[in-house]
Amino acid sequence: MRIAQVSPLYESVPPRGYGGTERVVAYLANELVALGHEVTLFASGDSYTKARLEACAPRALRSDPHAIEPIARHLVELERVFRAAAAFDVVHAHVDYLAFPFARRVPVPVLSTLHGRLDLEPLVPLYREYGDQCVVSVSDAQRLPLPWLRWLGTVHHGLPRGLYDFQPEPDDYLAFVGRISPEKRLDRAIEIAQRTDLPLRIAAKVDPVDVDYFRAVIRPLLDHPLVEFLGEVDDRGKNELLGGARALLFPIDWPEPFGLIMIEAFACGTPVVAWQHGSVNEVIEHGVTGFVCDDIGAAVRAVRALDGIDRAACRRAFEERFTADRMARDYLALYARLAGEGSG
Repeated sequence: MRIAQVSPLYESVPPRGYGGTERVVAYLANELVALGHEVTLFASGDSYTKARLEACAPRALRSDPHAIEPIARHLVELERVFRAAAAFDVVHAHVDYLAFPFARRVPVPVLSTLHGRLDLEPLVPLYREYGDQCVVSVSDAQRLPLPWLRWLGTVHHGLPRGLYDFQPEPDDYLAFVGRISPEKRLDRAIEIAQRTDLPLRIAAKVDPVDVDYFRAVIRPLLDHPLVEFLGEVDDRGKNELLGGARALLFPIDWPEPFGLIMIEAFACGTPVVAWQHGSVNEVIEHGVTGFVCDDIGAAVRAVRALDGIDRAACRRAFEERFTADRMARDYLALYARLAGEGSG
């Protein structure tokens, strides 16, 4: 098939540091190429891909001090994509609702994977207007606020099999990886580490919107002797950090659409201790690949029970459920279905 992949421009594909959507797009595009398909990736110019790259910005917008109007950049990107739409059998967009007005006006099948949260009230009239658009969720939980959309399916994220190394024997510390923001609840992770008397290593970024929260709430907590703040890490650093951890702490306080870091931990053989929100129950098998908790006390008990988790079972769960080749084949089935409907 001739497939267009449309990535956000905020990060390169894949990102150099933190970044979820662009990372998934990178793995998907490369796997589709490996399966023999002709893939064109619309992304920032500093991306690295096996697909044919159409650079829609010189570099990732987050690293470009002159990129002060990101929506404008994305609209130009989408104009380029849909101007060339006839060259593709399917256009797969990863920019949430931004592609909808363009998709309505081309005969080529367009599929949009919605990567963000959908429980925000201002989104309802927008999605009501574009209820005809074909969309995919990244977890069943993600779609619950808008069950009436034209859902074609749920496709869980996947990673390349060789991206992370299985580590059967961890060191004696806990890990937190992600953004420092109110909904990610690093403060909970620090409290869990303190109550279990285990070191906590933190690999995280602080977005501009969260700087005040970081300064007021989190930075004072980083002075504790059990806490080590590493900043952002690349894939090699993440491999070492996750592989050496007794567990990844994922104490979220929001409806997480998927949570890529959880399956990155599984790939290393590392169990996850998480709060019961969003996709968590779909990703973690309680007592097998980690523990799903409701409060700090339950999380502390979970950390103390980690010796009962088989790290090999975590790796097996990754290989059976969360690989990039499985993700690509799931999407190919949806592409074929769309193409068949279009030809009918």
